[in-house]
This record gives sequence, C-alpha cells and structure tokens, in this order.
Amino acid sequence: MPKFSIEKSATIDAPIEKVHASVRDFRQWPTWSPWLIAEPECQISYADDGNSYRWDGSIVGSGSMEVTDEESPTAIQYKLTFLKPWKQISGVQFSFQKRDGGTEATWRMDGSLPFFMFWMKSMMTALVGMDYERGLKMLKDFIETGSVPSQLDFLGSNSQTGFHYVGVKTQCTILDLGDRMAADLKKIQEWFNENNLQPAVNAFSIYHRWELVKGITEYTTGFPISASPGNLPSDFISGDFPTCNVYSIRHTGPYRHLGNAWASGMFRGRAKVFAQSKKIHPFETYENDPFETAENELITVVHFPTR
Repeated sequence: MPKFSIEKSATIDAPIEKVHASVRDFRQWPTWSPWLIAEPECQISYADDGNSYRWDGSIVGSGSMEVTDEESPTAIQYKLTFLKPWKQISGVQFSFQKRDGGTEATWRMDGSLPFFMFWMKSMMTALVGMDYERGLKMLKDFIETGSVPSQLDFLGSNSQTGFHYVGVKTQCTILDLGDRMAADLKKIQEWFNENNLQPAVNAFSIYHRWELVKGITEYTTGFPISASPGNLPSDFISGDFPTCNVYSIRHTGPYRHLGNAWASGMFRGRAKVFAQSKKIHPFETYENDPFETAENELITVVHFPTR
C-alpha cells in the first residue's frame, strides 16, 4: 500500500505549556480544525476521559481521533481512524519546541492509502499539507488572540451576471500568491486612476490553474468595466466572463485564512452538494477595498461555477 508522510510547522507566540494544553483539549479543536470549519453542523462527541473524540458529517466524512501516547508538554501521539469516505488508519503527532520566546508546533501524519488509490499519493500529500497549514494558521490566531478571524457563510446556489473586464494575468508559486496579487491589484487601480476610469463593481480574481503538487497557480485579477479603452498597457488584458450559475461561500476575515472558503467549497463539491462546471473557472470577488479595510473586516465571496 502506498505510504505517505506530511509535516508542517508554525511558530506560536505563547509558552509551550499553553500550546500543548490547547492542542491536548479536543473540545478546542472545532475552533481551529481545517476540516470542521467546512461543516459547522458536523456531529461531534467526546470521550469522558478526554482522550478521544468522534465526528460524523455529510461533508467531511466520519472517523475518530484517539491519544495513544504523550510526553507533556513536548509531544502527543494519536491514532486517526477514517471511516468515511473510505476506511484508513494513520498515525498523527503534534510536537512542541521552545523557539525564540514562543513555541514551534509541528503537525505530522504518517499513513498509507488503499492500494486502489496509489495514483492519488502526490495529490493527497499536497491537499492534506495545505489543510495542515490552514489549521496551524488558525491555531496560531486562536492561541495568541483567543479567536480565529475566519467566518464562513454558505450562500449556496445562485446566478452570477457576466461582465467585461480589464486585468492582469499572472503565473506564480502558491507561496507568492498573496504578494503578487496585491501588486497586480495596486497596478490596475493606479492605471484606472491615471485614466479617470471607474470600475463597474469591485475587483475579482479568476483562477485558471492550480498545480498543487508543483505549487504553481495561474490567475487573472482585475475589475469589471463597461468597455475597454484603446490604450491598454502591454501587460494588461481585457475579456468577458460569462453569466453562469454558481455555488458561493462568503469569507469574512484576513486573506491568510481565505483558503478555508476554497477548501470548504472543494469538500462540498466532492460530497456532491453541487456539480462543478469544468468549462468555467472558479473565481472570487472582493466586496470591499483591500487597501482601505481592516483585515478582520475583509469580505471575499468565492464562487464555484456549476453545471
């Protein structure tokens, strides 16, 4: 059976004892879990002794997590059992080290896939790795501030009116995405201002390609506009996005947590809540100005075109 290992780390500005205690308490996991955020109504039960919990959901499947060994405050070992969407048992570990006045938390999984899913090993490693990164970001916020500034509202199915746009198409690494997109938006805004043009509505980004294993993405970011002027810079593009049906999720909070909306949409697509179109690329719309809005108040709507 194809084996895999996943390991991600984050430095948290808190004493090692506090970080260990937060992770050790399963009742705190729903606050920062990268999976449970996708299904708030998921049924969760906790063992009386605090050593295990079970979940049962229609979106995130079902299973259990059980503490098998621990060395307070430096390590916790778990047995992770998946029952749905397929049966699998993996070993999971959290380890903690004092680092620069804070604590480095490392989340690791070692397991194997069913033999018939050997072809998914690389993709599985990339997807779960991104889940771990999302979870560690939320854990860091939760421990450092007492809350996670990432709220999801599942808007469901609706119709998106098409639009003409001016923008910039970019390919970059996923790690550089935030900085590159911010630079693109600033450049486009400056061009609009210099030409005394007013966008029809707020900015958007269309994601043409995600190569998770290679860590590469390609996107177009820009603004809807009634008609393109004839003096577009050479690195700008114009185009038309079609009217389509979409499944939408609204995210309120910093862009560093926006992956929660995208992952939740992917979970719901796999659970057949909606049937995603292969002909129209998914996109996000920014409901307020990212350069003038406090990050905890940023509103982004992620749209998955549907068949």
